[in-house]
Amino acid sequence: MNEEVFRIVELSQQGFNCSQVLLQMGLEAQGKSDPDLIRAVYGVAWGIGFTNNVCGALTGGACLLSLYAGKGSPEEEAHENIISMIRELVEWFKEDVGARYGGINCVDILGEDSASQGANCGNVVVRTYFKVVEILNANGIPLSGKPADSE
Repeated sequence: MNEEVFRIVELSQQGFNCSQVLLQMGLEAQGKSDPDLIRAVYGVAWGIGFTNNVCGALTGGACLLSLYAGKGSPEEEAHENIISMIRELVEWFKEDVGARYGGINCVDILGEDSASQGANCGNVVVRTYFKVVEILNANGIPLSGKPADSE
């Protein structure tokens, strides 16, 4: 198991949800800590507010892309490709996760079998994390580097 996967599992075992895990991974790669941000993304987990709608790994992945490439202050500009990066993530999620589980909502991924929930969620979070890293790298934004506005 590589270091990133181990850390994702560790954060999950600490009680963080999918969206929180993804953002925590991004912050740690930057050498930062931001409990307010982690707390804020709690609400997009388990299908946006625990409603079983759109998977929190997808919304968390979009937030992670935005952490690195979005606009964060009046003086900043978002990365020129941020919208296409998020769209790429959504399309990948539909084609990969959606096809695998029959949809992109939490209820599709988790199903009715509680025994598969942990495995399904963990798999989706790990796959989403690595897809986000791939998208960032393809756009010249290394995960371990600084966000686009700091260059």
